[in-house]
Amino acid sequence: MKKTLIVSMISMATVSCTSTSSPWDDALKLEKSIKRVSFPETVFNITDFGAVANDSLTLNHDAINGAIIACNANGGGKVIVPAGEYYTGPIELQSNVNLHLEEGAHLLFSTDTDLYLPAVLTRWEGVDCYNYRPLIYAYQAENIAITGKGTINGQGSKEAWWPMNGNKRYGAREGIISQRDGGRNKLLRAAEDETPVETRVYGHEEALRPQLINFYECKTALIQDVTLRNSPFWVIHPIFCEDLVVKGVKIFSLGPNSDGCDPESCNRVLIEDCYFDTGDDCIAIKSGRNKDGRKWDIPSQNMIVRNCRMKNGHGGVVVGSEISGGYRNLYVENCVMDSPQLDRVIRIKTNNCRGGIIENIFVRNIEVGQCKEAVLRINLLYESNEDCDRSFPPVVRNVHLENVTSNKSRYGVKIDSYEDSENVYDISVKNCTFNNVKSGNAITGCERISLEGSVFNPVE
Repeated sequence: MKKTLIVSMISMATVSCTSTSSPWDDALKLEKSIKRVSFPETVFNITDFGAVANDSLTLNHDAINGAIIACNANGGGKVIVPAGEYYTGPIELQSNVNLHLEEGAHLLFSTDTDLYLPAVLTRWEGVDCYNYRPLIYAYQAENIAITGKGTINGQGSKEAWWPMNGNKRYGAREGIISQRDGGRNKLLRAAEDETPVETRVYGHEEALRPQLINFYECKTALIQDVTLRNSPFWVIHPIFCEDLVVKGVKIFSLGPNSDGCDPESCNRVLIEDCYFDTGDDCIAIKSGRNKDGRKWDIPSQNMIVRNCRMKNGHGGVVVGSEISGGYRNLYVENCVMDSPQLDRVIRIKTNNCRGGIIENIFVRNIEVGQCKEAVLRINLLYESNEDCDRSFPPVVRNVHLENVTSNKSRYGVKIDSYEDSENVYDISVKNCTFNNVKSGNAITGCERISLEGSVFNPVE
């Protein structure tokens, strides 16, 4: 029997966290708990290690990595990339190193896929594997940073990297191996079959594109002020990281799967004063996919997103879909989101392959010019054709929006859950104003939802 919508005027106290303090007081405490990077004043200039600017025939990754190794070996400090264009292959950060791009500095990464092998340990769409080396990688490093007013360009385009997605829109054509030729399915099947991770080693034949920046199992990290462009795949992807700050970063990447920032199974993260113009979700929080995510059982948790601007993207701030480890305690405030190509504002996407509990999402003071679909979108039926064990229904609870304004959308709130079980509950949309809402609200399978003080004005 189809579930009926229950819309009540319950108070925030009924559906808030069990903590007696305000969630925004908790956010302030969380911010203070995040450890910050600190470096010696020692400077290592990449030109002293042989880097050559403005020469497209010279690749500088040996020089840059040499400067990073020397910096680490001498107690840490700042590795300087001066103004100019530096063509490069993959770079690996080490502990106590701040890779600093001065204003006018450009790192342009080669699109020669051979340079990004042999494979390194990472995750791809939430699944553990050894894959192409990310363009900038750090493994089990502490106290690391990428800073400065320079630009990091992955040089993804319809000619390079993006065609490996397999979509003609992004340049896929005959003769180019893509993930759709079996690589993606091979990886997902390996996880379902519990194939040992050390044997999941992929490269050219699987065509699983690398991330622009991937920190794996790192502690105390900063990415600040840089401009990031044209990633092959996800742009910033921290995995199993603690104490991460992403501040003042500008991201422009309209390729396939160009998520802006995807913290996965991370704890204590601050994302602020950033700009996102992406081909996929602007911010997408992850915690592993299906069996791999449940095996680790490490949630993402304790994250703040504030004072950011989102333009194009599938979602502004998103939880999922690779969220099998669960998520808790997200604070989103004082953001502006506006584009006819921004599909959703706050988005939670998952399914009954994933499992996990997503809880304690607090959102306030968001200004939306327009979005294509819904301001709040919760979908437990995402990727309904995925081949997997579907005996792990997720739970979404304690999601609260307050003082959100929107000038145009198809829906105000759209929720799709299961009709025969209570998996989405305790949702509130308080004192919000949604104008020019084409189709009103569409809510299925949700228990205890409050729209107290909120106005949904139809299209004029």
